[in-house]
Amino acid sequence: MKEKLLEVRNLKTYFPITGGLLGQTTNYVKAVDGVSFDVYRGETLGLVGESGCGKSTTGRTIMRLIEPTDGKVIFDGKDIFNLKKKEMLESRREMQMIFQDPFSSLNPRKMVKEIIGGAFEIHSPNMKKREREEEVAKLLEIVGLNPDYITRYPHEFSGGQRQRIGIARSLALKPKLIIADEPVSALDVSIQSQVLNLLNRLQKQFSLTYIFIAHDLSVVRHLSDRVGVMYLGKIVELADGDELYSKPLHPYTRALLSAIPIPKVGVKRERIILEGDVPSPINPPSGCRFHTRCPYHMRICKEVDPSFKEVADKHYVACHLVDG
Repeated sequence: MKEKLLEVRNLKTYFPITGGLLGQTTNYVKAVDGVSFDVYRGETLGLVGESGCGKSTTGRTIMRLIEPTDGKVIFDGKDIFNLKKKEMLESRREMQMIFQDPFSSLNPRKMVKEIIGGAFEIHSPNMKKREREEEVAKLLEIVGLNPDYITRYPHEFSGGQRQRIGIARSLALKPKLIIADEPVSALDVSIQSQVLNLLNRLQKQFSLTYIFIAHDLSVVRHLSDRVGVMYLGKIVELADGDELYSKPLHPYTRALLSAIPIPKVGVKRERIILEGDVPSPINPPSGCRFHTRCPYHMRICKEVDPSFKEVADKHYVACHLVDG
């Protein structure tokens, strides 16, 4: 029986919209609206969906870089949202994040030894300067960079090298969970596979658990044990990676998968083109949020929000078309 490292229950993150002379709240952007899932030790859970679906906000809320509106997150037995500032600082040792843009997430005015070594200054203030630099050099070597680069600045590196520095920073405090927020989307295709292979190696080497956030299902497939598909603030399907790719049940998942090229000459996949645009998270559609773009929608889809239910062994879906 796998052990749960992270439990997310009915997570909601709303951003207020203000207006008028008094700046009163007039509405909310419902970026994340009732998301629930578990993450097991040593696995990689992929979160995928179009831009604006709430996947990055989910990751940042779990880290409490954004404060939640409602819900519960249990990390390694601790309720993250009830922790005080000092307690949360301690938990941050075990929860780290890799950001999408490896340039904007690194301070251009600091050398590599300061960027990575900053974690030691906060969490190990008694560590001597030389010890910090030795640890930083080791981390650079682990991620495939020359340890002599510790005195260089971010602008002296390529995009792939900068992302390796970000990965090294996330490893500094020996975390249990790393949330990778689109870590390869800003990189050239030729570099993406190198970074994915690095993340895969590091997971085995340090027994890491990942939440891997991306908009590209073909990228997620290489790394994820299970995959959750998000649409307009909700998870619409969650299953084992192989199961999801071979037997997608939700129409939205099928549409996303249909866009992935098949690497075989002469073999084509039927392309499913979704009509219309993604609705606004300020005023999402009633019932199933996908019904405005779903080619199979029924009357009930407009009126009733489908429950997120298990329809096969560990295969969950929120769709009125699927019997469970």
